[in-house]
Amino acid sequence: MRHGKKNNHLGRTASHRSAMLSNMASSLITEKRITTTVAKAKELRKFVEPILTKAKEDTTHSRRVAFSYLNDKDSVKILFDEVATKIADRPGGYTRILKTGNRLGDNADMCIIELVDYNELMLGESDAKKSKTRRSRRGGKSAGAEAAPAAEKKETKKAEPKAEATVEEAEVVEEVEAKAEESTEVEKVEEPKAKNEDKGEDTEK
Repeated sequence: MRHGKKNNHLGRTASHRSAMLSNMASSLITEKRITTTVAKAKELRKFVEPILTKAKEDTTHSRRVAFSYLNDKDSVKILFDEVATKIADRPGGYTRILKTGNRLGDNADMCIIELVDYNELMLGESDAKKSKTRRSRRGGKSAGAEAAPAAEKKETKKAEPKAEATVEEAEVVEEVEAKAEESTEVEKVEEPKAKNEDKGEDTEK
């Protein structure tokens, strides 16, 4: 019985399975991405990532350990000379699995497994997202830089009601002046009438 055993034997014997994973790991290191089934890719990820971690320390012992798994001098050379420098700053998670659908013949789940640091398109997108969403309110320069726009916003907010108030005051002043002009015109019209009435009274006398 296989209770609690999580390894997928992939329908192969131990020797066949280790040879297959070794060959796939060498291909992944040299080609940077390969197409395979999802089940094989998940087992390959568990097989190759410890080797990539071991390659960060370039010693004779590390090279011999990597060669014992890969059994290929060219892939070991590429691993330590090229790949190790590329993944030096990454703390694990060196591979990515991208599902591509089902295979036509047997309808198997297919995918692409690749080294994360060699996909420049996704690296560019992640850098852009980080630069846009990254905000820190604490710290010397950043806090001062954020305080200045905040002060400007407050000043603009304070200035806007004043501007509105001045506009309203101007409208009120115009209304008052218009009423004053109307009243003066009415008084001018009434004054001649009053004079005519006075003249009429004199003539009657």
